[in-house]
Amino acid sequence: MIVYRSRQIWLMLKYVGKPLMVLAIYDQAVVLLYKLGHWNWVSLPHIPLALYGSAIGVVLSFRNQSCYGRWWEARTLWGSIVNNSRSWARQVVAMRAPDREDSAELATMQRRMVYHQIAYAHALRQHLRQLEPWEELTSMLTESELSALRNEKNIPLTLQRQMADMLQDCRDRGWIEGWQWMAMDGSLNDLADAQGGAERIKNTPMPRQYYYFPELFVHIYCLLLPLALIASMGWYTPLGSTLVGFIFLALDKIGRDLEDPFENNPNDVPLTSITHTIEVNLRQLLGETVLPVAEPPLKGLFW
Repeated sequence: MIVYRSRQIWLMLKYVGKPLMVLAIYDQAVVLLYKLGHWNWVSLPHIPLALYGSAIGVVLSFRNQSCYGRWWEARTLWGSIVNNSRSWARQVVAMRAPDREDSAELATMQRRMVYHQIAYAHALRQHLRQLEPWEELTSMLTESELSALRNEKNIPLTLQRQMADMLQDCRDRGWIEGWQWMAMDGSLNDLADAQGGAERIKNTPMPRQYYYFPELFVHIYCLLLPLALIASMGWYTPLGSTLVGFIFLALDKIGRDLEDPFENNPNDVPLTSITHTIEVNLRQLLGETVLPVAEPPLKGLFW
């Protein structure tokens, strides 16, 4: 996710990159052909440019609003994962053993349950980005636990099942009451709901018409711009045409960048930063003092 606070004019121009450069060259070529080559037929001043622009603007606005809705829902779902991860860890560390002899065993179980939740957050991030999670899980799980996950297709779901088994074991041993079990099981259910919502966004792309047609309409509009402006603007046509074209090209790219918030690109939901926050918070609840250090933004980006 981009976190620049100041205006970055150069980056804004670079955002549309090659299409904007091609448009500028095309605009200049039209002017040279019209002014020096006397190709008067390239001038099409009667094109209803304002009508076309209004229609394309409506299409882009509708598409971008839908894409931003997907991005914001993804961020909201991960906000729920953060909150329920904290709730789970808080409920885990609040467990008490009736017998002092069980205190050491309970502490081991608490640490294991919290570490599984941290592993779950990292595994879900990599699952949504379609990346291998093993490097992130090595410090959280034992070798036997990692081996049991190797053949699983949905590693976060398997980790949730293991946490549910540990929770039932705690109830059987009398470390939690029935109402505590229900509250903690509710936290697991909320995590499962959030994971399902994130997977729905990941596995349900926008209709391809939303991707292809707005881009096609914008390119046609940019091709017509200098032809409609050349008669009235003359040598200044590249200035007006490129500026208006830049606006439409940028709007088109904004929608395409927000369409899939889990593609591990600069405009995604910053899952790495979020999972780091979860890990730090949960380790603190365990009483650990040696915590992972947050990585600063890399060239103005949070991943």
